[in-house]
Amino acid sequence: MSSTKDKKIMNEVKEIMRLKHYSIHTERNYCNWIKKYNLFHRMTSRLDLDPGERKIEEFLTDLAVKKVSPATQNVAMNALVFLYKKVFRLPLGDAIDAVKAKSKLSIPVVCTRDQVRQIIGRMDGVPQLIVKLMYGCGLRVLESVRLGFRISIMI
Repeated sequence: MSSTKDKKIMNEVKEIMRLKHYSIHTERNYCNWIKKYNLFHRMTSRLDLDPGERKIEEFLTDLAVKKVSPATQNVAMNALVFLYKKVFRLPLGDAIDAVKAKSKLSIPVVCTRDQVRQIIGRMDGVPQLIVKLMYGCGLRVLESVRLGFRISIMI
């Protein structure tokens, strides 16, 4: 869409999302997906939005072919459904039949208890304490970094 019309649409999207108390992160995400959708179809006006179902299917299928995760494809679809239903108040058929993104099977890398003991045994002081807390309490990396920073200030 042209830059002024695009800005107007984005302003409408943001206004409706704020009225409905959507998270700022959701707002940014939806706006990014709507922009990508507009670029994908080279839209220049609101008239280019019809037929919505077919265009959404093409866009989502392209995402699946590019191997995005199913969660990413779902966010993109939710953003476009929001655009059509809430912003433009255009009905969408129930059958948006896009190719589904395939989830990747990832096997986590896990150390044995002996390997963990060896790693912790080679450490000492605050780093050892942080690693023990991460392992024993399930602390995330950022939580551990913050805790380590606070401990280092206290010492």
